[in-house]
Amino acid sequence: QVQLVESGGGLVQAGGSLRLSCAASGRAYSSSPMAWFRQAPGKKRKFVAAISWDSNMLYYEESVKGRFTISRDNAKNTGYLEMNSLRPEDTAVYYCAANQVGYVPTTEEGYAYWGQGTQVTVSS
Repeated sequence: QVQLVESGGGLVQAGGSLRLSCAASGRAYSSSPMAWFRQAPGKKRKFVAAISWDSNMLYYEESVKGRFTISRDNAKNTGYLEMNSLRPEDTAVYYCAANQVGYVPTTEEGYAYWGQGTQVTVSS
C-alpha cells in the first residue's frame, strides 16, 4: 500500500516556475514507478511524466518536454515535478501516482495509488 500527498501548487504568471512535491508513505514506494498526471477543467486526466523506481527511465508527454523535469528521492520517499516556462494551458489539477509493477506505465490504468491533487494556475 502506498499513500501519496501532493503539494507545491499555486498561481504563477506565464513564463514562471513551480516545483510540485509528492510525499509517499509505505515501503513499496521506493521500488515503484511513479508518475504525474493533470486534469484541466472539463477535460480528461492526462499523462504528464513518469519515472522508474531507480530514476533510470524517464518519460514525458510531448508538450512538456524541455520544460518539465520529473525526479525522485527515495531516501525521502518523495517525488518531484519541476515545471519551468509555464503556459496558461498548463493550468490543471496535478496528481501524482504510483504502483507496484515492474515497468513504467504512462496511462492511468497502470497506476493503483493516487494523491488528492494540487491546483496549478498559470495566468497570461
